[in-house]
Amino acid sequence: MKPIYLDNAATTALDPRVLREMEFVQKNIYANPGSLHQPGQQAKEILVQARMKVAQLINTGSQEIVFISGGTESINMAIKGVALQKGKGHIITSKIEHPAVLETCRYLETKGFSVTYLDVDKEGIINPKEVESAIKKDTILVSIMYANNEIGTIEPINQISKITKKHKILFHTDACQAGGALELDVQKLGVDLMTLNGSKIHGPKGVGILYVKKGTKLEPLFHGGNQEFGLRSGTENLVSIVGFTKALDLVEAEKEKNNAKLIKLRDYLIKQVTKTVPRTFLNGPKTKRLPNNVSISFLDVEGESILLYLNEAGIYVSTGSACSSNKLEISPVLDAIGLKHDSAHGTIRFTLGLNTTKKELDYVVKELKKIIGSLRLLSPIHLGKEDIRK
Repeated sequence: MKPIYLDNAATTALDPRVLREMEFVQKNIYANPGSLHQPGQQAKEILVQARMKVAQLINTGSQEIVFISGGTESINMAIKGVALQKGKGHIITSKIEHPAVLETCRYLETKGFSVTYLDVDKEGIINPKEVESAIKKDTILVSIMYANNEIGTIEPINQISKITKKHKILFHTDACQAGGALELDVQKLGVDLMTLNGSKIHGPKGVGILYVKKGTKLEPLFHGGNQEFGLRSGTENLVSIVGFTKALDLVEAEKEKNNAKLIKLRDYLIKQVTKTVPRTFLNGPKTKRLPNNVSISFLDVEGESILLYLNEAGIYVSTGSACSSNKLEISPVLDAIGLKHDSAHGTIRFTLGLNTTKKELDYVVKELKKIIGSLRLLSPIHLGKEDIRK
C-alpha cells in the first residue's frame, strides 16, 4: 500500500494544473509588476487579471482583493488593521479560533484592547445570540471562523453577519478551511473581511488573500512601496498569486463533485472506525461539518502514540492544528467543547483529500484496530463514559 496522506487540513498537495500555470510565469514573467517598461507591464497585466478572477470567484470588486503571504498574515492584517486604525475598543471572537486569531487578540489585550472569547456548545457551534449579547458600546470587530480546522464545525456566519450589520460593527471570518468546500460569495455571507490561503486548496504555500469590503479602513502592517492599494507593501509574489488564483478557480468549479465524493468517504470512515474500534467517539457535528474532516477520540490512549504508529504504517494524520501540534497541553478547541484532559489527548484528526480512496480508508481502519488494541493493553488509564466530558 502506498503512503496515505490524511492531513489535508494542514496543507494540500499542489494540483498539477496549478503547477503548470506557475511554471509558465516562473520561466517567462520575471519582471516587477511595478516597473513601467514592457516586461513590467506584462507582469502587471497578469496581476490585474488574477485579482479580477479572484474577485469574480467570491463576488466582489477587484479593488477589494489584497494579496498577501497566507492565512496568518491575512488574519493579522484584518484584526490588527482594524484595531490599530481605531486605536482602542472591544473585540469579539471565540475560544475555538485558529492560533493566528487567538494570539493576535491576546497581543492586542496587552496594548489596551479588550477581548471577549465566546464559548461554543459541545459540537463547537457558536450561538449568534451570544455574539449579540457580547456587543458593547465600544465593540469594533467580530472575528469568527467559517469552519473549524480541528473538528470541522461549520459556523452560522450568515446569522452572525446580520447581527454585526445591525450594530454597524465590522465582521471578519477566517475562511481558510472553507475554500473549495463552502459558499464563498461575500455578498451572501455578509462579511466585511475574509481570509483565504493557497495551501488548503491545492495551491502553493505562502500566498493568500484578505477580502476588504469597500470603505473598510485598515492600518497597514507593512510600509514601503505602497503595493496592494497601500495595505501590503512589498513586490507581489506573482508566481504564487497565479497559483493561488488557478487553485481557487479549480476548487470552486469542481466543488459540487468533490464535496459529494468527500462526504461519502468521510461518513464511511466515521462509521467504520466507530463500529470497528470500540470506545471511540466523533468530535463535532455529524453533518454540519466540513466534507473532509473526521476528528475522533480514542479512549485510554495518547494521540501522539497513535500518530507515530500510523506513521510507521505509512498513514499520515495529525492530532490537531499543525500550528500548535508541538504543544503538549490539551487543544483549546477540544477543551472548549467540554472534553476532559484524558479523553481529549486520544484525539486524531483525519482530513481527506481529493485523491483519497475507499480502499485506503479500509486499510486505515484495519491498522487502527491493531494499533489501538496494542496501545490499550499497555495503558494504565481506563476511562468510563462519565470521564469523557467536564
